Amino acid sequence: MSNIYTRISKESLWDNNIVFAQILGLCPTMAVTSSATNGLGMGLATTAVLLASNMIISSIRHIVSEEVRIPVYIVIIATLVTLVDVSMNAWAHGLYKVLGLYIALIVANCAVLGRAEAFAAKNPVLPSGMDGLMMGLGFTFALTTIGAVREIIGAGTLFADAHLLMGHAFSFMELKIIPNYKGFLLMILPPGGFLVLGFLIAGKRVIDRNRAERAAEIPAAEPVAS
Repeated sequence: MSNIYTRISKESLWDNNIVFAQILGLCPTMAVTSSATNGLGMGLATTAVLLASNMIISSIRHIVSEEVRIPVYIVIIATLVTLVDVSMNAWAHGLYKVLGLYIALIVANCAVLGRAEAFAAKNPVLPSGMDGLMMGLGFTFALTTIGAVREIIGAGTLFADAHLLMGHAFSFMELKIIPNYKGFLLMILPPGGFLVLGFLIAGKRVIDRNRAERAAEIPAAEPVAS
């Protein structure tokens, strides 16, 4: 059983990452990653929806008929997104105002419905929940990484507006990476998002290729003579 969760974690976080491997969810990826805080907030909101939707859909997979499964999944996802939207408005209002419409657009994120259809509808509740959690954390990792790179190069800061997450309890995350840095505006603008995403995808593929080459160089264990 532990091997299943290990495989799910590895595939979700790295091998089958929503952004870096599947190239999905690019609308919020490009729109909200002007800072690491925005990327982290959007990623965590999506993670909550993925986790809850996967577990609910898995639990009703034998009840919902094939003919109406997609509309039912969409209604479940939309309900969860509404709950997340209202919760962020109540407890992280500053971040809610920054992310704006993109929270509601989680409903249209192909990754959420895709995991419901590809995994949750075919597997038990606990593995489905693990898949949703890990896919969400992989998405959060991608958005936060892109936002961090753009923020550091663009403004010389990291988590400069972390207090937006849930008040000043997160202000300890706010860092001035490069003092007296005037910034590089291109990284904060939309073209910067495409540049950073392209370089990170290329970097991931180089890492994967090097890992595959090293694995191929390892000789197979010789059978022990009887």
